Amino acid sequence: MNKRTKMITFGAMLAALCYVITFFSSQMPPVVLFLKYDPKDIVLALSGLIWGPIMPLAVAPIVGVLEMFTYSTTGWIGCVMNIVSSYAFALPAALIYRKKKSLTGAVIGLLSGGLLMITVMLLWNYLLTPLYMDGITREQISGMLIPMFLPFNALKGGLNAGFTFLLYKPVTTALRRSNLIERKESPNAPTKKPVFLWFAAGMLIVTCILFILAWKGVI
Repeated sequence: MNKRTKMITFGAMLAALCYVITFFSSQMPPVVLFLKYDPKDIVLALSGLIWGPIMPLAVAPIVGVLEMFTYSTTGWIGCVMNIVSSYAFALPAALIYRKKKSLTGAVIGLLSGGLLMITVMLLWNYLLTPLYMDGITREQISGMLIPMFLPFNALKGGLNAGFTFLLYKPVTTALRRSNLIERKESPNAPTKKPVFLWFAAGMLIVTCILFILAWKGVI
């Protein structure tokens, strides 16, 4: 199997995985009002760190279109917003890590992706949400940006970054052992395990989950 065929195969598998994740997450209750957490961007970001930015760039639109034509109720506008959100998080992480293949590059990439996603989605929520939600004006959306959309997207970015960081090493190790990716290490790869960063990522995830539970009145 040549490299191009292998990439297409991986892309199809990732698209299927992201679609399944998106479908099941759509059946979960929203975090607040109509906003639901969709963890597919974790898979897209991991694919970008492993295979480069071309993978999330190609897979995100496929998943968005499949979602639009199967179970989504937000039409083409929701499809575009999903793709933009995925691009905003996954592409900066992949591009920065590609330029700086080190632990520092991965951390900077994931943090940059999270911050860009928060910023971009605030703007797109303001512009497009009133177009597919009947009875909600742009003035009402404007009043929701800080108390609702900002914390939701911050929680989403935190969960995405934390899970991506924690999953990257075990996923790449499993792929290398299965001979699905090349067995080579970056010359800048750290010799010590980043225990502190693993702890920080775990605490970030726990904090986000606790905040969501408190937001919903569970705790």
